[in-house]
Amino acid sequence: MVEHIVLIKFLEEPSETQIQELIQKTLALKVVIPGIMDIRQGSNFSSRNKGYQVGLTVRFEDRASLENYGPHPAHQEIVKFLKEIGLEDTLVVDFECN
Repeated sequence: MVEHIVLIKFLEEPSETQIQELIQKTLALKVVIPGIMDIRQGSNFSSRNKGYQVGLTVRFEDRASLENYGPHPAHQEIVKFLKEIGLEDTLVVDFECN
């Protein structure tokens, strides 16, 4: 099993409508992209966030599923939307777990 963690930072604070749209689009990937076991996303409320406003965790069956996820057209639509609403930076951590 592989855990994929993404922190997202925007140039300016997106609207609540934009954040909710992002979350809904992202959660829908579970039924579109093979190998996703679980997916969660939400707005960060911690004061220790270093400017990262949204967090994402995706649990994949294996590394092959993670490798398929990045270039998948449905995932690329999310990346496009993130850029449209002002994506500044992402921080990604991937690790295998039992």
